[in-house]
Amino acid sequence: MASPLDTTKDYQDYVDKKSPNSPIIKNCFNAFWIGGLICTIGQLILDFCLYKGLSEEVSGTLVSIFLIGISAFLTGLNIFNKIGKIAGAGSLVPITGFANSIVAPAMEYKSEGYVMGVGAKMFTVAGPVLVYGISTSIIVGFIYFLFNG
Repeated sequence: MASPLDTTKDYQDYVDKKSPNSPIIKNCFNAFWIGGLICTIGQLILDFCLYKGLSEEVSGTLVSIFLIGISAFLTGLNIFNKIGKIAGAGSLVPITGFANSIVAPAMEYKSEGYVMGVGAKMFTVAGPVLVYGISTSIIVGFIYFLFNG
Protein backbone atom coordinates (compact mmCIF):
# COMPACT_ATOMS: atom_id res chain seq x y z
CA MET A 1 0.00 0.00 0.00
CA ALA A 2 1.38 3.38 -1.02
CA SER A 3 1.84 6.22 1.42
CA PRO A 4 0.24 9.58 0.57
CA LEU A 5 3.72 11.14 0.69
CA ASP A 6 5.46 8.85 -1.83
CA THR A 7 7.09 11.44 -4.01
CA THR A 8 9.22 14.47 -3.33
CA LYS A 9 6.56 16.69 -4.90
CA ASP A 10 3.86 15.27 -2.63
CA TYR A 11 6.06 15.86 0.39
CA GLN A 12 6.84 19.44 -0.69
CA ASP A 13 3.12 20.13 -1.19
CA TYR A 14 2.45 18.76 2.30
CA VAL A 15 5.17 20.96 3.85
CA ASP A 16 3.87 24.03 1.99
CA LYS A 17 0.37 23.45 3.38
CA LYS A 18 1.60 23.05 6.96
CA SER A 19 4.22 25.83 6.99
CA PRO A 20 3.10 29.33 7.92
CA ASN A 21 3.61 32.02 5.32
CA SER A 22 6.30 34.56 6.13
CA PRO A 23 5.24 38.21 5.90
CA ILE A 24 8.19 39.31 3.75
CA ILE A 25 7.22 42.97 3.38
CA LYS A 26 6.64 43.35 7.14
CA ASN A 27 9.93 41.60 7.95
CA CYS A 28 11.88 43.81 5.53
CA PHE A 29 10.26 46.94 6.95
CA ASN A 30 11.09 45.93 10.54
CA ALA A 31 14.69 45.06 9.60
CA PHE A 32 15.03 48.42 7.85
CA TRP A 33 13.71 50.67 10.60
CA ILE A 34 15.31 48.85 13.55
CA GLY A 35 18.66 48.54 11.76
CA GLY A 36 18.35 52.23 10.90
CA LEU A 37 17.58 53.05 14.53
CA ILE A 38 20.70 51.21 15.67
CA CYS A 39 22.78 53.13 13.13
CA THR A 40 21.14 56.40 14.18
CA ILE A 41 22.08 55.72 17.81
CA GLY A 42 25.64 55.08 16.66
CA GLN A 43 25.64 58.35 14.72
CA LEU A 44 24.33 60.25 17.75
CA ILE A 45 27.13 58.82 19.89
CA LEU A 46 29.66 59.78 17.20
CA ASP A 47 28.30 63.33 16.92
CA PHE A 48 28.35 63.73 20.71
CA CYS A 49 31.98 62.57 20.91
CA LEU A 50 32.99 64.94 18.11
CA TYR A 51 31.08 67.77 19.81
CA LYS A 52 33.08 67.12 22.99
CA GLY A 53 36.29 67.63 21.00
CA LEU A 54 37.44 64.05 20.55
CA SER A 55 39.19 63.10 17.32
CA GLU A 56 37.29 61.23 14.62
CA GLU A 57 39.34 58.09 15.20
CA VAL A 58 38.73 58.04 18.95
CA SER A 59 35.05 58.88 18.42
CA GLY A 60 34.64 55.97 16.00
CA THR A 61 36.27 53.62 18.48
CA LEU A 62 33.96 54.83 21.26
CA VAL A 63 30.90 54.26 19.05
CA SER A 64 31.95 50.64 18.56
CA ILE A 65 32.62 50.19 22.28
CA PHE A 66 29.28 51.71 23.28
CA LEU A 67 27.26 49.72 20.74
CA ILE A 68 28.97 46.47 21.74
CA GLY A 69 28.42 47.25 25.43
CA ILE A 70 24.76 48.15 24.95
CA SER A 71 24.20 45.03 22.87
CA ALA A 72 25.91 42.78 25.43
CA PHE A 73 23.92 44.37 28.26
CA LEU A 74 20.62 43.95 26.41
CA THR A 75 21.54 40.34 25.59
CA GLY A 76 22.17 39.72 29.28
CA LEU A 77 18.68 41.02 30.09
CA ASN A 78 17.19 38.88 27.26
CA ILE A 79 15.94 42.05 25.55
CA PHE A 80 18.21 41.85 22.50
CA ASN A 81 16.73 38.47 21.53
CA LYS A 82 13.23 39.97 21.62
CA ILE A 83 14.42 42.84 19.42
CA GLY A 84 16.02 40.29 17.09
CA LYS A 85 12.75 38.39 16.69
CA ILE A 86 11.11 41.57 15.42
CA ALA A 87 14.05 43.07 13.50
CA GLY A 88 15.61 39.94 12.05
CA ALA A 89 18.75 40.84 10.12
CA GLY A 90 18.23 44.50 11.01
CA SER A 91 19.63 43.80 14.46
CA LEU A 92 22.16 41.18 13.42
CA VAL A 93 24.05 42.91 10.63
CA PRO A 94 25.53 45.84 12.58
CA ILE A 95 28.22 45.31 15.20
CA THR A 96 25.48 44.70 17.76
CA GLY A 97 24.75 41.30 16.23
CA PHE A 98 28.38 40.29 16.62
CA ALA A 99 28.34 41.20 20.30
CA ASN A 100 25.12 39.24 20.74
CA SER A 101 26.66 36.19 19.04
CA ILE A 102 29.43 36.14 21.66
CA VAL A 103 27.40 36.95 24.80
CA ALA A 104 24.40 34.66 24.14
CA PRO A 105 26.35 31.35 24.05
CA ALA A 106 28.44 32.45 27.03
CA MET A 107 25.28 32.99 29.08
CA GLU A 108 23.68 29.78 27.88
CA TYR A 109 26.62 27.62 28.99
CA LYS A 110 27.60 29.42 32.22
CA SER A 111 26.10 26.55 34.25
CA GLU A 112 28.89 24.32 32.91
CA GLY A 113 31.52 26.52 34.54
CA TYR A 114 33.68 29.41 33.48
CA VAL A 115 36.33 27.37 31.65
CA MET A 116 34.42 24.54 29.97
CA GLY A 117 31.16 26.46 29.72
CA VAL A 118 31.71 30.16 29.13
CA GLY A 119 35.28 29.98 27.84
CA ALA A 120 34.76 27.02 25.53
CA LYS A 121 31.36 27.98 24.15
CA MET A 122 31.69 31.77 23.91
CA PHE A 123 32.97 31.71 20.34
CA THR A 124 30.81 28.88 18.96
CA VAL A 125 28.94 31.30 16.70
CA ALA A 126 31.46 34.12 16.33
CA GLY A 127 34.53 31.86 16.06
CA PRO A 128 34.00 30.76 12.45
CA VAL A 129 33.25 34.36 11.47
CA LEU A 130 36.53 35.48 13.01
CA VAL A 131 38.54 32.63 11.45
CA TYR A 132 37.20 33.11 7.94
CA GLY A 133 37.18 36.90 8.18
CA ILE A 134 40.80 37.08 9.31
CA SER A 135 41.89 34.41 6.80
CA THR A 136 40.16 36.19 3.93
CA SER A 137 41.68 39.54 4.90
CA ILE A 138 45.16 37.98 4.93
CA ILE A 139 44.64 36.41 1.50
CA VAL A 140 43.23 39.61 0.01
CA GLY A 141 46.05 41.65 1.57
CA PHE A 142 48.64 39.27 0.16
CA ILE A 143 47.09 39.45 -3.34
CA TYR A 144 46.96 43.24 -3.08
CA PHE A 145 50.62 43.29 -2.03
CA LEU A 146 51.63 41.09 -4.98
CA PHE A 147 49.90 43.23 -7.60
CA ASN A 148 50.28 46.70 -6.05
CA GLY A 149 53.32 46.32 -3.83
